[in-house]
Amino acid sequence: MSIFQSLVNVILHLNPDTLGQFMNSYGTIAYVVLFLIIFCETGLVVTPFLPGDSLIFAAGTLAAFGVMGWPTLAMLIAAAVLGNMLNYQIGRSLSIQVNGHQKLKFIKTEHIDETKVFFEKYGAATIIITRFMPIIRTFAPFVAGVGEMKYRKFFIYNAIGGITWATSFFVFGFFFGKIPAVSEHFSLVVVAIVLVSLIPAVVLFFKKAIAKKKVKEPEA
Repeated sequence: MSIFQSLVNVILHLNPDTLGQFMNSYGTIAYVVLFLIIFCETGLVVTPFLPGDSLIFAAGTLAAFGVMGWPTLAMLIAAAVLGNMLNYQIGRSLSIQVNGHQKLKFIKTEHIDETKVFFEKYGAATIIITRFMPIIRTFAPFVAGVGEMKYRKFFIYNAIGGITWATSFFVFGFFFGKIPAVSEHFSLVVVAIVLVSLIPAVVLFFKKAIAKKKVKEPEA
């Protein structure tokens, strides 16, 4: 099996076993791939589907079994922070097109709109909050760049968010991933994590939609 096929297998069937086999088979290259997955998931608006939360959780589980070391966490944090910085720069470079309501290929405008709702409610803290929300976290730095948030301010919130996000899931995986009930139903645990993470986004989106509907409704 080629490294590409192995990688696809890891992404489609992510659990400590498949990730562990990948790490043992490819060594240093596997760490580079791990870095790139987190980097791309946070740094490219076209790859929000990559498994950020679950991959870090699985890495923490492998650390508990001694397959990975704690320095892996530093690598994951670096990938998360640098990925967001790239996404921010892309947003700044495309700010004229986005603010001019030009349709961009491969970028769903509804995701951008959902992220803007968070910025309207939470401001710069959105960079930290959305780290724990799949898909939206990929668009948050992009929207920050489009809105031309000051670089220094973005960097601070980005660093806090990247450190908090990666550390939380890594430590969570380290202490809970090796529990038999969790490891045996790893896929269900990952799905549960994703669903719980999306609840705030769904609630806020519907609140915004209801508020807009009330504004449009004519007075009796």
